[in-house]
Formats: sequence, C-alpha cells, structure tokens
Amino acid sequence: MRLTFAGTSDVGRKRTHNEDAYLLLPEESLCCVADGMGGHASGEVAARIAVEEMAEFFRLTGRDDEATWPFKLDAARSPDENRLLTSVKLANLRIFERAATDQRLRGMGTTLVAASFPKAGQHVLVGHVGDSRAYLWRRGALRQLTEDHSLLNDYRKTRALTPEEVQAFPHKNVIVRALGMKDVVDVDLVREPLEDGDVLLLCSDGLSGMVPDARIAEVVRASAGEIRHAAQVLVDEANAAGGVDNVTCVLAHVRV
Repeated sequence: MRLTFAGTSDVGRKRTHNEDAYLLLPEESLCCVADGMGGHASGEVAARIAVEEMAEFFRLTGRDDEATWPFKLDAARSPDENRLLTSVKLANLRIFERAATDQRLRGMGTTLVAASFPKAGQHVLVGHVGDSRAYLWRRGALRQLTEDHSLLNDYRKTRALTPEEVQAFPHKNVIVRALGMKDVVDVDLVREPLEDGDVLLLCSDGLSGMVPDARIAEVVRASAGEIRHAAQVLVDEANAAGGVDNVTCVLAHVRV
C-alpha cells in the first residue's frame, strides 16, 4: 500500500483554546486524533500526552524488535493488533499518572482514535476510546467504523430516537469511556480490509457533530484524492455550521 496523510485542527468559533491534538507518523503508518477534556488547560495536556505516547511507542517498537512492552500481550491478537492496543493502554496510564501527581490536572482525560496500517496485509487497524470517530470513504459512500462511547449512544441502544430527540438530548456530550479516567482502559479494535482509492477519516466530535455524514462524503469525493484540501474544507464546513467546539480531522488516502 501507498499511503498519503493529511491533518488539520482549528479552535472553532466558540472556544478560546484548542484541546484537540492529532498525530501523523507516516514512517510508522500511524495517525491519531485526540479530543481532550477537563477544563482550563488540562484537556489540552491529556490530548498532547496521548499522541506523544502513541508516537514514542510506535517509534520504539518500529526500530527495536527486542523492546520491552509494558503490558502482557493478548495471545488471541496479532502482533500488529497488540502493538496498537498496547500503545493506547500506555497512553492511558501516562495520562492517569500525570493527573495523579499534579493537582491542577486532576480529572483530565481525552478521547482517542488511532489508525495503524500494518506493512503485511491490505487492511487498517483502528483503536478507539471515546466519541472521536473513524470513517471509511469508499466509492462515494461514507461508513462509520467506530461506535461512540457516550451516554447518548448508550441511550440509543435502549430505544429509537428521532433526530429531534437526539438534538434535544440533555447529556449529549457525556463520555462514558476515555483515556485517563482509570489506570486501565478498554480499547475497541476494528480490523478493516482496504481497497484502492479508499480514504480513512479520523475526527473529533467538533466535526462529526456539526457536519452531516452525507456532506462529509461529498467533500471527500469532490477532493479527488487531494486530502489536504479536503481536511481544510471539512474544518471550514464545521465552522460555518457554528464551530461550537474545536475541530480536528485526519485523512489517509490509500493506493494499492
């Protein structure tokens, strides 16, 4: 596979600082989006720790086959799956430890969605915690790969909600799983086969909550593979719709 990455982040129209962070690490075929929470500057700290720890672990394990891993491997998982899961768990632990030693950062956390493209095989691995999302665009259609770890999504599993009820839901932004909440975290993992021309999109809810999926699909289609342009247009669309949150997106274009 040949991969092209692009990403951008914007503070939006309502916030005073940006608590999102993203990572593009093409040498390890890795990209991530994190959406920090906790108020003041602590969400920004948590998101930054998440992407920095992901990058450090992938760089270390990419150049040293004998590197010590901090968690026991899951025998039911492939080495590439274990690598992604371990990196997210390590990021979670580092955030939790930092918050425990700095009173100013107590309660901080972050969502994380990360995509790893193994060298062997024609697929992507997506690990995620929280409500930042991964989408796959293929031949004009956009499909969500991740499931939000949110109170709204949990509620929707128990009953069907109309679009109006979703909009009026009083706790839409409550996250039920995030990095930094505990010293251990459950990480969802998706393995998705890829085809030539596919585009993977990772984003914070500042994009997915403001721009309908159909419009996201249209922007990616119209970009004709120019994903850097598509990333900026998507951010502009979220801001034009109100920009009530920080907006971050990362795209990876696949050529086979």
